[in-house]
Amino acid sequence: MSILTPVQSEKLTALASALVDQGAARVLVEPLERSTGYWFGGGNIIRDRDGSVLICGRYRVYGDSRTGIHSGERGKEAAIFRAAGFDGEFEKVATFSKSDLSYPDREVVSIEGVALHLTDDGIEFFVSTEKDIPYPSHLDGYLKPGAGVWSIDRLSAHSLPNLAPSSLEEVIPAGLNDPARLHTKDPWPFDLPNGDVVLGYCTHPFSWSSSGTALALRRKGSTTWETLTNDLLPRGPVWDIAAARATERLAIPKFGAFADSPDLSLYFYDSCECMRQLDENPRAVSRPRGWSCEEIGGIAVGEDHDLSKIESLSVEAPLFISPHGTGCSRYVATLMTKDGIFATWQQSQDDLSQPLVGHFLSMDRVREILS
Repeated sequence: MSILTPVQSEKLTALASALVDQGAARVLVEPLERSTGYWFGGGNIIRDRDGSVLICGRYRVYGDSRTGIHSGERGKEAAIFRAAGFDGEFEKVATFSKSDLSYPDREVVSIEGVALHLTDDGIEFFVSTEKDIPYPSHLDGYLKPGAGVWSIDRLSAHSLPNLAPSSLEEVIPAGLNDPARLHTKDPWPFDLPNGDVVLGYCTHPFSWSSSGTALALRRKGSTTWETLTNDLLPRGPVWDIAAARATERLAIPKFGAFADSPDLSLYFYDSCECMRQLDENPRAVSRPRGWSCEEIGGIAVGEDHDLSKIESLSVEAPLFISPHGTGCSRYVATLMTKDGIFATWQQSQDDLSQPLVGHFLSMDRVREILS
């Protein structure tokens, strides 16, 4: 049984559609080149202590992760940008290369999802990187040429200008003892009311045939992470059968249809029907699949008292598809303030590049949609 009424489901779908408005979004960060395979995105948004807005992501250049890295560099650089407000111009204030994020015995060959998080006494930057780590011996034939294994590290400092590679430490290791979740990547943190921190992240099996979402918990005052769930959002039956990668959690405002509801959160997730391009029958209904992994998006909902499971509201079709290029629309991140909600995501363009775009939805409009 769904935790929402049909009216509540309709309201949340309308809210998400108005927030992640594909036509109204503006480009926040350009990729390094306006052509296929060049992206910027895969990060989150936070407010720094001085009130400025920080966004982060990784620059990706041409390459093909399905065959290995011989055809291009892929994830090239992690970067952080700052602006005075949501409508301002974002300026790069920090950058980290593959060599910056490498260990002496584990060279980084690609960079993917990243995330910023303010702590009680500073700031931390989570980074997922692919390192030249071998597969378990009985699966080494599945390792693509020049590729490696993904895991999640953290940089920390008292303030953003002091973030440095010298603080690099592993927080979510690769699942070398769990080939079904061998790769861990694309982190997204959120705080709980009691001071605990949750880190969501994506998992992939050794075969790269699917992906899922896991959550880890760091209790207040602790430095260690414990697993909450390895299967936050089960993959769906239709468009999202191959992947269910959550990228954001947004508290649902207590307006209108949700005024008397328990504490609920809206989750944004990326998925696709298949990890590889599929040829369609030209006489059948054309439907968005994505051209590689996790290209298009949907929404899910969960009760805040139980972080072990959420349920999709986008069962029959994706909700977020770019009107340009391949249709790719992914890595949604949000930041709520008293004035409204700011959302960013990576969006395909007609030139097949994927810049980071953003859109602000006023709280008056949020209230109107939910009421």
